[in-house]
Amino acid sequence: MKKLFCWLAALVGLTMSAVSAQTAPQPPEIAARSYLLLDLSSDQVLAAREADSPVQPASLSKLMTAYLVFDALRLERLGLKQSLSVSERAWRQPGSRMFIDTRMRVPVEDLLKGLLVQSGNDAAMVLAEGVAGSEERFVQLMNEQARALGMQSTRFVNPTGLPQPGQQSTARDLAVLASRLLRDFPERAHLHAIRKYHYEGTPPANDSNRNLLLFRDPSVDGLKTGHTETAGYCLIATAQREFPRLGPAGAPGARRLLAVVLGADSENARASEAQKLLNWGYAAFEAVKLFEANQPVLTPAVWKGQSAQVRLGRPQAVVVTVPAGQAGRLQTEAVRPDPLIAPLKKGQISGTLKVKIGEHTLSNIPLIALESVEEAGLIGRAWDAFRLWIQ
Repeated sequence: MKKLFCWLAALVGLTMSAVSAQTAPQPPEIAARSYLLLDLSSDQVLAAREADSPVQPASLSKLMTAYLVFDALRLERLGLKQSLSVSERAWRQPGSRMFIDTRMRVPVEDLLKGLLVQSGNDAAMVLAEGVAGSEERFVQLMNEQARALGMQSTRFVNPTGLPQPGQQSTARDLAVLASRLLRDFPERAHLHAIRKYHYEGTPPANDSNRNLLLFRDPSVDGLKTGHTETAGYCLIATAQREFPRLGPAGAPGARRLLAVVLGADSENARASEAQKLLNWGYAAFEAVKLFEANQPVLTPAVWKGQSAQVRLGRPQAVVVTVPAGQAGRLQTEAVRPDPLIAPLKKGQISGTLKVKIGEHTLSNIPLIALESVEEAGLIGRAWDAFRLWIQ
């Protein structure tokens, strides 16, 4: 096997000269224990502090409850119009509630609104029992899903987020959960943006979403609040704003940012600090679209295959986020094994696109095979083996 072969992608309009990266923009002072700002357009963390420090997630835990309910809906194990009975355990949940009782059967759609708008602990318990049969089994599913998503520092103890020993997460893990929730279930994203909700037949209560940014910033469309005495005031806020995209594949598009703010001092403070992060992220950085979805980044030769070449790229557009004014300094380098030997499956990671400004690496983007390449017949494999041997 030869050493990895490095191919420098020529990108129209981008300067390829090696220059030192300027100091990354400094984030504003954020009055919270920990925070993280993620650009979902490029999967790049723009700013963070104490992002891996363990915290109690409070009602942000309900995002995992929602994830599992959304998954059950997709798998048709639940239906939106399906009504679930309210157990005494659910009815007795303390803290924030949608005020359903044991005489009711409540549609899943309404329970989700009660979960995400009113942050109802009773709704969370009904949904947990509806999906898994019991709270205990549902918590097992929560932790299994957390591991599957790569949330290495997270452990759930209940579906509500109520304080309980052993329940913990981090800003980074919660950003992973929130981003996957939006990407895996885009058809449910509207639920996070509902400003007011009240279930008919329940006592009058505060029906306003506690995410104050939904009322202050029209670009904000989610996601969830949380609060306990130990956790402080927490908020995961996401916004989408239209901006021009620079670069060879540039066209006007939307940038979605996600701000995780944990341990603020008040409801207003968590909203103000999240707003500060979002505004800074949009002002201090810009998006550069390098390649369209399914556009090949490179087309290397394939040995011992039924096809002589394979297209390597991404099923989504390749977008990177750079400090404002630095797009012209971008450098890209595609790295892949050489020789590349069949069989290759569609979606198989077969290279990496490195994006840099000078010596500073902005992103390492996996490149996948955009189509399968089946193994050649015996004669074809033997001929290529001979050609490789004489090289």
